Amino acid sequence: MNEQSTTKGFAILSAAGMITKVLSLLYIPFLIHIIGDVGYGVYGASYQIYAFIFVIANSGVPVAISKLISELNAVKNYRDAVRSFKIARFMLVMIGIVMSIILIAFAEPIVSVTHYKKAYLSIVCLSPAILFTAVASAYRGYFQGKGNMTPTAVSQVIEQLLNIVFSLIFAAYLMRYGVETGCAGSTIGTSIGALASASFLMFCYSKSSRFIVKNNFNENIKRLSRKQIVRKIINYGVPITLCVGMTYAGNIVDVMNTKVRLMAGGLTDDSATILYGYLSKYQQLLNVPIAIISSLSAAILPAISAAAAIKDKTRVKNSINYSFRLCFLIAVPCAVGLAILSEPIFDLLKIRGGSYIMACGSSVLVFMSVMQIQTTILQSLGKLYSATIYSVIGIACKIVVNYILIAIPRINILGAVAGSIVGYAIPIILNHIMIKKSLEVNVNMVTHAIKPLISSIAMGILVFTVYYVLDTLMGFISTGYIPNALSTIAAILVGILTYIFVLAVIGGITNKDMERMPKKITKLIPNFILSRIN
Repeated sequence: MNEQSTTKGFAILSAAGMITKVLSLLYIPFLIHIIGDVGYGVYGASYQIYAFIFVIANSGVPVAISKLISELNAVKNYRDAVRSFKIARFMLVMIGIVMSIILIAFAEPIVSVTHYKKAYLSIVCLSPAILFTAVASAYRGYFQGKGNMTPTAVSQVIEQLLNIVFSLIFAAYLMRYGVETGCAGSTIGTSIGALASASFLMFCYSKSSRFIVKNNFNENIKRLSRKQIVRKIINYGVPITLCVGMTYAGNIVDVMNTKVRLMAGGLTDDSATILYGYLSKYQQLLNVPIAIISSLSAAILPAISAAAAIKDKTRVKNSINYSFRLCFLIAVPCAVGLAILSEPIFDLLKIRGGSYIMACGSSVLVFMSVMQIQTTILQSLGKLYSATIYSVIGIACKIVVNYILIAIPRINILGAVAGSIVGYAIPIILNHIMIKKSLEVNVNMVTHAIKPLISSIAMGILVFTVYYVLDTLMGFISTGYIPNALSTIAAILVGILTYIFVLAVIGGITNKDMERMPKKITKLIPNFILSRIN
């Protein structure tokens, strides 16, 4: 349970995030096979509603725990660090209980407003997970405040594995009673996984007893009253909850008006539900690279906060520029790759239908990534409420775009993608103005995107060529899943090497970047690429 370095902690959380997101993708075809396309649409709607309640209950206080514990440990006030955790844990348990009851009590009105009446049982079955995840979040905040990311990472993997296994088992068993009951079964694993995760974290906490009180009581240390601790938790937690909640509110907008506007365009109830299921698959795929951006956000927050606290504008500017640079280095090639290989990837994962949404809307990934980094920067600068207001403006614009475009038959579900682009683009512009005004520094995001874009275009051309040449040649031997899988995997590997090579040639990555990367990753890079890096 040793305190870990920032780099190692970032690597551990990134790895866990990627594993859980990939696992969540791999079980989609099995779930669709069990509950069908209509059932998956219902499942997607119920999960978006759950996710919104989840972030309201779990996004702010765990971050407050982490921040408060790290601050108190820094001044060697270990007793109050433990008291803060216990107080925050109690608050989270109470919030979890209240939000679980609210989700059950208002399940029927929610499904009526969102026009997904078949999602009623699914939402009720998801309600216990709110309480269990609240407990788990408290312990995750504690360990992150201690600088130990391993329990959080392991608990995430345990939660996802059990979620998948039990969701599939209960969905298969309960489908005999109808689609609505089968969809409810597919959500039971969420509560079981959350309970197991919370139990594991509680076990880790009990084993780390040497952290409980590391020092004898010291009269020279200024102690905090219970009221002061509660006030700090609220002051840290509420702005973050509002900001993250507004981001997820955009998904609720999709749940509420997508189906209604599709039906206004002439589609039947089931057809509209299936198309919403396609949108859910697309969003699930985007969440895989977003997991890396989330880890990046967690890593850059302390650096920018520290620089802003000592009013070191040069360091702040350098940190912000570096974060945007990394953001584009990750997001741009992922967006290009997903667009070009959308259909082969959907076939590889055996996800039926919706690949055209990814082909048209992969650029949303870049907008999501930039906005997430901007929000993190504004967090570190104490401008959270501004970020929240801008998110609300973006959501309002998204509603308007969705309302107009989705009902047009030739556009239908792609109108939601257009709405997302507008919904992210407007806050990005406003956030950029606020960052520039707050720091009085010029941050040119376009400059950071040029080299990744050039490298991604070269990568995209080669990926397209490699895939279709291999797929055509293998087509003479056999057809079906295997030729597509081999061609897709080969194209992805060639794409990765091409992207890194072109970046190295045009100066998109430097020796300093290599030094910051874990050695296990740099060892995987071929020497002919390393020799090109200046």
